[in-house]
Amino acid sequence: MAIKRLNLSLDEKVCRSLYEVLRDGLDRDLIQYALVDSFKNFQSRNQPYPFVEKRELNPKVQAPEREYKYQNSLLAIFYEGVIPSEYKKYIRFLSSNKVSKINLSAHLLDLNIDEDFYPNIKYFGNYQFDRLFHSLLPVDYALLLQKDPSIESKNRYLLSHFHVKIDWPVASAAEDMGKRLHYLSGDIYERGEEYAELLQHKLFEYYGFPHFIGGRRTAAVVAAQFSRRMDFLSTIYVASASSRTLTKISGNELYRYLLIKLSSDEMISIARANHMEFDIFREKFTIHSEKDYGVAILLIVYEHTTHSTPQKGGRVRLLNPDSRWLTIACQLLIPQPMAVETRPIRHSEIY
Repeated sequence: MAIKRLNLSLDEKVCRSLYEVLRDGLDRDLIQYALVDSFKNFQSRNQPYPFVEKRELNPKVQAPEREYKYQNSLLAIFYEGVIPSEYKKYIRFLSSNKVSKINLSAHLLDLNIDEDFYPNIKYFGNYQFDRLFHSLLPVDYALLLQKDPSIESKNRYLLSHFHVKIDWPVASAAEDMGKRLHYLSGDIYERGEEYAELLQHKLFEYYGFPHFIGGRRTAAVVAAQFSRRMDFLSTIYVASASSRTLTKISGNELYRYLLIKLSSDEMISIARANHMEFDIFREKFTIHSEKDYGVAILLIVYEHTTHSTPQKGGRVRLLNPDSRWLTIACQLLIPQPMAVETRPIRHSEIY
């Protein structure tokens, strides 16, 4: 797990502060890409947007899914430090998929790598970084962002690798979680195959997903569990064409962003409760509005229950399949990405 800020050196504190600022920027950019741009994709094709049903947001609900082809997908891993080279067999960041003009041109024939590409474009803060980052988001597997490993650049971050595969088995991730939460003392099969399968289901529940998912979200779950062995912060972002949400996993913190439809009466009530003019609310908090409704961004913050929290003393306990591992801690309406001066406001959509 990441070292707490209190135990960091002054230089490390500066680095962490920079990381958190950059992460805030990524939050905004990925909300735009995963949610706002997806909504525009449906609009441009005169298709109704498939808003997420409330029941799908309750922890432990296993709702059937379908793919929505106009919904943007992504998987991005952002590390505060430099991932150790010995982990390459689990998280595949190799010389062949390092972000470079040669690699991008060789692997991504449909991507336009023009003459403007130059090595510094992959660094945060470069005026072309956002263009490169967004052009790579649709690529299969994950994007890896981390601290610059070069000695001369102590506090600089970059998009280092693309097409990053997560090769750690789900069973190994579940075993790792089971030991940390004191549901295992050793091997995942020490209590039999049925118990091992249940632990794997609970691994997905721990990170807020149904156990039958595949693709990017499974990779995100495994990457999040694997990243716990680092002593620096990690943030996993994932969006899929099925979920229509953007999930952010940072250590024990779990955030889910999605679009919701608010009637005019609801918007008037929310604006009044927050001492805000209706037109200001619509301007700052809706990404699209019509005469009788508006579309806003909802953030749900989940927290872990005692069943999914390590117990003092380390005594091995028995897993209860019916126990809830997540509960909803907070619900907020998030300002649309361009309203950077506006604070979120509380809004209970689920309960």
